[in-house]
Amino acid sequence: MSTLVLAAPASTSWSRPSKQFETDLRQQIQRGKEAFDRREYAAALADFEEVLNRNPDLADVRHFTGLCLSILGHSEAALIEFEHAITINPNYIEAHINRAITLNEVGRYDEARDAFARAAHLETMSKGPYPAAASARIANAHAALGDLYREAGAEQEAVEQYTRALDIRPNFHDIRVRLAEVLLQMQQTATAAAELRKVLDINAHFIPARLDLGLAYFRLGDRAAAELEWNVAREQDPDNAQVRAYLAMLEKHQA
Repeated sequence: MSTLVLAAPASTSWSRPSKQFETDLRQQIQRGKEAFDRREYAAALADFEEVLNRNPDLADVRHFTGLCLSILGHSEAALIEFEHAITINPNYIEAHINRAITLNEVGRYDEARDAFARAAHLETMSKGPYPAAASARIANAHAALGDLYREAGAEQEAVEQYTRALDIRPNFHDIRVRLAEVLLQMQQTATAAAELRKVLDINAHFIPARLDLGLAYFRLGDRAAAELEWNVAREQDPDNAQVRAYLAMLEKHQA
């Protein structure tokens, strides 16, 4: 089997869970990564799949799930996970590379060539003083530190770390959503809305950003705009319980 790329994953995305939920999820992700590092791929896969059952919008967990599945010989299932990761973060170079490797392994050579070309293009287009893989690691390190500050209630420090991450990798949309969520917590609602619109301008199907933008509009007193965003989210993801909860909240306030 070709060698899969185990470079630093793209950053994760979060909706609006409680701090305990965040802590539990982060611990389970870490446990899965530690099992992966020990080459206990079945155990790692079980952890990652459980995480995705709780939050399906985590690009790095999708990527690790794909790696586990590929190593365990489930190439088609691995491709689905790599594609999910790329849908969440279209600039996720390692996911493009591992998708290309897996496509090549299953004999889909034309698609593999296109996927390798896309990864090479993204590497070439990467801006900043660092190579793409290194900048992803650095950005994720800032974001992880931001998560810790956020968990500790140090919101301004979290904003600073998320901003530094985005200075390095501005297209890491999940980090921008986390920045916006902290800004919402700090009552900087208009600024948060501006950050969320940046995400949706590039990826209109990024549900966490649309949900949070609706919440920002609701807090700004623009209930029509909030309803519009949440209705679009419902069309995009009809089974999303959070969408239903927000629309129910809106209906209650309008009664």
